[in-house]
Amino acid sequence: MKRIILMAVRSIFQLPFWFYKIRKLSNAEKYHESTRYALLHHLTPIANRRGRVKIECHGLENLPKEDGYVLYPNHQGLFDVLAILETHERPVSTVSKKEVEDLFFIKYVFRMLGTKFIVREDVRQSMKVMMEVTKELKEGRNYIIFAEGTRSRDKNNILEFKGGSFKCAANAKCPIVPVAIIDSYKAFDTNSLSKLTVQIHYLKPLYYEDYKDMKTVEIAETVSHMIQKTIKENEII
Repeated sequence: MKRIILMAVRSIFQLPFWFYKIRKLSNAEKYHESTRYALLHHLTPIANRRGRVKIECHGLENLPKEDGYVLYPNHQGLFDVLAILETHERPVSTVSKKEVEDLFFIKYVFRMLGTKFIVREDVRQSMKVMMEVTKELKEGRNYIIFAEGTRSRDKNNILEFKGGSFKCAANAKCPIVPVAIIDSYKAFDTNSLSKLTVQIHYLKPLYYEDYKDMKTVEIAETVSHMIQKTIKENEII
């Protein structure tokens, strides 16, 4: 929380203009997703630097050449998306829980990203949303899906990846990109304002030919293992 305040204080003169631009461009009917995403991709590194956070990025060459893929990162907290927004150049949408849809200011960022919201207790609604995601993946839209379902509160240790989170990718027969995020929890979930390096690793994707004979639970286990292995090899204790 202290780091969020630091970001705001060090950007105090730009905040009104940024808020105006983000609110204006959040109109998805008027502005193309590439225009909306370009603004977020431009502003995020500035905010991160002012929060004393450096992003160390690896594996961009692993991203599929064609759009229409899903990023599956481990989930440590709110900063995860900022790490992706800084390093991922192409537009990407997210799937989030309904409870955060109307949060002040963040709601406009969600609109900029074209976020879809699920009610976790409503199976029918969740299935409908994931069917919409599947359709858009086939049309070439990229997505971020946190397969743990909620953030891990145990530092760089990850929770179980849920097989159901991979059904949209499997149904769309699209590439699955595991993403390992390291030390992101330190940004907003600790009281430290010390300089911080957050690592993000885009791992080699699983293409449909790689996983077509696997159940979604097996895909989840495979992706989870790849991320765990990368965290273990790169975490600085």
